[in-house]
Parts: sequence; C-alpha cells; structure tokens
Amino acid sequence: MQLDVEKIRKQFPALSIKESGKPRIYLDNPAGTQVPQNAIDRITKYLVETNANHGGAFRTSQESDQILAEAHKAMADFLNAPSDKEIIFGANMTTLTFAISRSLGHRFNPGDEILVTRMDHDGNVAPWRMLAEDQGLRIKWLPFNKETFQFDPADLQALLTERVKLVAINYASNAIGTINEVKNMARLAHEVGALVYVDAVQYAPHGPIDVQDLDCDFLVCSAYKFFGPHQGILWGKYELLEDLIAYKVRPADPDPPGKFETGTQSHEGQAGTLGAIEYLEWIGKTMTETVSNEMDYKDGRKEYLHRAMSTIKAYEKILSKRLIDGLNTIPNLKIYGITNLNELNDRVPTVSFTIEGMHPGEISKRLARENIFVWDGDFYAVEVVNFLGLGEKGGLLRVGATHYNSVEEIDKFLNALAGIC
Repeated sequence: MQLDVEKIRKQFPALSIKESGKPRIYLDNPAGTQVPQNAIDRITKYLVETNANHGGAFRTSQESDQILAEAHKAMADFLNAPSDKEIIFGANMTTLTFAISRSLGHRFNPGDEILVTRMDHDGNVAPWRMLAEDQGLRIKWLPFNKETFQFDPADLQALLTERVKLVAINYASNAIGTINEVKNMARLAHEVGALVYVDAVQYAPHGPIDVQDLDCDFLVCSAYKFFGPHQGILWGKYELLEDLIAYKVRPADPDPPGKFETGTQSHEGQAGTLGAIEYLEWIGKTMTETVSNEMDYKDGRKEYLHRAMSTIKAYEKILSKRLIDGLNTIPNLKIYGITNLNELNDRVPTVSFTIEGMHPGEISKRLARENIFVWDGDFYAVEVVNFLGLGEKGGLLRVGATHYNSVEEIDKFLNALAGIC
C-alpha cells in the first residue's frame, strides 16, 4: 500500500501557503521539516491548558507531568527502546551531545582514543574533539570512499584497537545522504570494548529505528527533523545512563532520565514531539498494510510506527529515483552521493551536487525566487565538504525530499533548475 500523499499534505498547514500565487516547495527538509496540525494542536493545548512547572501538587502541574511522561513513552516506541526511562529530552542533538560527552569523559584516561568520521555533522565531531583536547585523548578519523560515498569496513577494522573507547558515527549523512551499516559498525566497535554513539538526526524522518537491533549504546535525534518542534532527544542504555555522572543541580532527580534533563525543559516542545509521533502513528494505522514482523512487538504503537516508517521509506525511493534521474540530465552537474538506482535502499532522499561554473549560493537564491527552498554550503557537515575538496568553492547545493513532497514538486524543481542552468 502506498501513502496517500494528498491526504498527508492536508495535515501540514505550511504546505498550503503561497506567495504571489506560487506555492512553496519545501526541499530544505534536511535542515528541518514542516509540522503537522496534530503537533501544532498539542503545543497549543499544552500552553493554554497545562502550562506549569514540574512536580507541583496542583492540577496544571500534574497534567503537565502526564504529558511529559507520554512524550517519553512515545519516543521510546519510536526508537523501540526497552524503557521510557532511557529517553532524555534536551534543546537539540548538539547540546545533548556536548553534555553527554562531558559525562562520558569520566570513563576515559589520557591516551585513550575516540573515533570520529569524515562523514558526520559537526555536532557529532566537535564535542568529541573538544573532550579529547581537554583530557589528553587522541582522535582517530574514519574516511569514506569518494567514489562509493560509503565507509569501507576494512578501514574501520584497521582503526579499531583496544585503545578506542568510543566510536561516533552517523546513521545517515546530512550532506551526501548515505545510510550507514550502523549495526555492523557497532558490532565491530564492541569487539574491542568501545562504546557506540549514533547520530540519527538525518535518518529519523526516513526509516524505522530499532535501537535494540542496532545494539548501539547511545542514539540521538531531533524532533524538528521528523515533523515536530525544535527539540532534541537522546536515547542511552539504562545501565550506562545510571552509571554516568550527570552535570545537574542538587534538587534534580538522581535517576535517569531526570538527572540529564537539566533545568526547566521545553514542555511545549515535548508535547509537540508527542504530536509528531501521533501523526506518524496515524499513518501506520491508516495507510499501511501488515509487514513482516521484523521486531517482536508487544505494543501496538510500536508496530504502527514501524509500518509507517517502512512505508515512508518505500515512497521516498520513488522521489529519490525521480530526483536523481532528473539531475543526471543536466549538463556539468555532479552528484556527491549514491546514484545507482539499484542502491536506493542505501541512501535517504537527501541529494547534494555542484554545477560546474555556478556557485551553489547563487543557484539557491535563484530557486528561492521561484519559491523553491533548498540549502547551499556545508550544512555543518564541515568534514564532508572539506574532505571532498569543496570547502573553498561554496560547498554543495542540497535538495532534501520527505514523504509530504510530491513527484510534481520534484519535477517543478528540476524544470526550474534546468532553466537556471
């Protein structure tokens, strides 16, 4: 069963906005998606009816705490986490990673090594580099193949030694779109005793996540990338979260997740995240068929979410194919990422490219005049762009589709780009 894209688009108020009669075409999704009405309603309802601080004896505080508890449970279902106590909300992925890096730093000794990659967003590089600088640790770099745009398992194995204490990797690249073999990479890292920290921000809107199957130790994502508000989420194995030192004030909860949710949280952000999960659950209930039971579900919502994300991934392969096929017809255009149409399972519909003789920033501005939104530059994926030798050339032009985009929108973008060229 395919998604009913027209029915889906009606859930997003932003998709109906026009300027001078021109509809907006949102292909800037890797930097942040639009928000369905259900998430907007959750935020509004929270601020109007249950806006209070944590732990009070009165009604609004108690109802607020109930919403926050529901949000933790919803995220646990989204990630197939064993417990909602393993879900930590925070400002964003980068802030959460900086915080947890300081806690993890207590487990490391001078001379220990942290492995980072040339494919990651700087949010999964800078915190570890700064920790290494502060504590006398060594940073090791995992490159990717510039022809296949994938990691070579042999390169990873060559870098893994017993001195490596943490491996920081991404589930999918926010610049070149590659989906990485996280499960196998985690297995190899664990063989030498290293912890595995996964940035799933770019992957989360595009496919199902099962932290138990991946067997990573930590995974981070951001709700504003999967149709929610600006909110970060970190999952970690409970025994690790329980053991780690938390940088917190004394009255705060001594146990996970509270010990890591510092200060007063964005309660309305958590409510909106709950709304985003409910929206995805709605897709699973109304637009999918029963799939092979890849996970042993004990909760209906987990199954609906898995079905929704699997169906979204299948639909987005259609968008990826249309986009890559069209880009390949434009002279002097080079795609940086997987282009083999038989390998679309190995990428998300985030496609970056350059056009010889044209600056990415100028193309982005000209598309914006047509009400077509795309990004140019490095997208905080500094290592990717520099590794490809594009750091001083304006970086890349990035087009990122998601399941509320239509084939017609992809065609309008391609026609506009061809006209510019």
